[in-house]
Amino acid sequence: MAATPDVPPPPAGGAPAAASTTRRRTGRHRGEGQWAVGHFTPLNANEQFKKDDDGLNVRTRIETIYAKPGFDAIDPSDLRGRMRWWGLYTQRKPGIDGGKTAILEPEELDDSYFMLRVRIDGGRLTTEQLRVIGEISQEFARGTADLTDRQNVQFHWIRIEDMPEIWRRLEGVGLSTTEACGDTPRTILGSPVAGIAENEIIDGTPVIEEIQRRIIGNPDFSNLPRKFKTAVSGSPLLDVAHEINDISLVGVVHPEHGPGFDIWVGGGLSTNPKLGVRLGAWVSAEDAADVHEGVISIFRDYGYRRLRTRARLKFLVADWGPEKFRQVLEDEYLGRKLTDGPAPAEPDGRWRDHVGVHRQRDGRYYVGFAPRVGRVDGTTLTKIAELAAAHGSGRLRNTTEQKMIVLDIDEAQVDSLVSGLEALDLRVTPSPFRRGTMACTGIEFCKLAIVETKGRGASLIDELERRLPEFDEPLTININGCPNACARIQVADIGLKGQLVLDDDGNQVEGYQVHLGGALGLEAGLGRKVRGLKVTAAELPDYVERVLRTYLAQRADGERFARWAARAEEGALK
Repeated sequence: MAATPDVPPPPAGGAPAAASTTRRRTGRHRGEGQWAVGHFTPLNANEQFKKDDDGLNVRTRIETIYAKPGFDAIDPSDLRGRMRWWGLYTQRKPGIDGGKTAILEPEELDDSYFMLRVRIDGGRLTTEQLRVIGEISQEFARGTADLTDRQNVQFHWIRIEDMPEIWRRLEGVGLSTTEACGDTPRTILGSPVAGIAENEIIDGTPVIEEIQRRIIGNPDFSNLPRKFKTAVSGSPLLDVAHEINDISLVGVVHPEHGPGFDIWVGGGLSTNPKLGVRLGAWVSAEDAADVHEGVISIFRDYGYRRLRTRARLKFLVADWGPEKFRQVLEDEYLGRKLTDGPAPAEPDGRWRDHVGVHRQRDGRYYVGFAPRVGRVDGTTLTKIAELAAAHGSGRLRNTTEQKMIVLDIDEAQVDSLVSGLEALDLRVTPSPFRRGTMACTGIEFCKLAIVETKGRGASLIDELERRLPEFDEPLTININGCPNACARIQVADIGLKGQLVLDDDGNQVEGYQVHLGGALGLEAGLGRKVRGLKVTAAELPDYVERVLRTYLAQRADGERFARWAARAEEGALK
């Protein structure tokens, strides 16, 4: 495996990167900041603070310095930079409206509290771990807890003074916040039913565990150009959004070598969405971690570090193409050729979130349930842990759709568990609207957000259930508070990107740009934007009801919403 390049210090007396960039708007191009071709000098403030000190080192300062005097003692480079390496983001001050998001300085937006992300690789939890998460929520986070679409749990209202105790409790049950944020290898997505599903192609759990062992907390991979997202699944449901990760290992059966993984690279959304591409290569479970290490090393060494807007692997893959990418991976990082292999088949289910009651390969059952837009609370989480402990083996899973699963339920216990979950308003047989609606954090806590999301998503579910009680088609409605697409707006049936819009009276109000007909898995593609199609927050239920009624009236037999939206006349989508 290629070694991490030594990064030399900047030339003596050299000007700061930002000033140099300002002076040299024209003239000779200085490259993209790729280490592998000799561009070591930091070209922006983020690259500079990472060069000055590895983000992994900030934990010692948090525990020994910042946790004692509190928030005001934190160095700005740690506060808005390195603390992310340990899952900490400053949250938004209450009362700042969306119109000021892009105007105010970071210190004006920062509250003295933090969001804390707990990384849960593969979504794997025990009842003991979930109980501790619930207790931390109640004691340190004002009861907050959100399930994310990357299988994590996020807290809010965290004080820096409490972090040593929070880490002690999390790590006491085998949980971590290491590199849950920052320019690092983020949480590894995995099939939530790995190792138990009746129709599984291959169990990706050993691969995830080996990647964790090699990569997470390793200084060789703690300074990447930007975040790096991984997904591993052997489920035929394609249940880890493999098309939008930097690297995905997707279960397939090779005609000669048997079960293994198809390799995808270069997916990602945000403001420049790109779907991942296949390398056309098959890899065994035993060799999968080598391939992952090779791909993340390419990103570290060849990734673009000059502009943050181009510092994701998807831009390098787009420029190189899959053929060159595979060749560099084989020649420079693996030292061998990969085996050509087949593409995954289309998913064999209408939904891939595992909600409902499903039989396991051992004859027991797993039960998946849906909170509202991923929002739960500490008290609810401890009750879920109690239910899971009383009815199953003590194993739970988070999904990539802001849902949760209890594993290993004997048939005689299923009805009792379902009743207990439903009593907590955790639906095992939810409406399509409860099941298919996701929302990001939104303006309540996020400094990048422009509009509210969680509460609006919950109220939209209620309205649609009341207005369209007979609607029974699979449907995804993804709500994002800004253009960054944390809630995957471009690949939803109805994607809603938060922005300020004008109402009928000319007032600037919260609203959404609409994306229609995006999809993952089955006919994956990015949603369609209709010229001028924006809706105010107040108009949102009326708009969604109208477009769904038009779909029901115009669809062909068996036609899914995404396919209809792609062919419909613009007038039908307004």
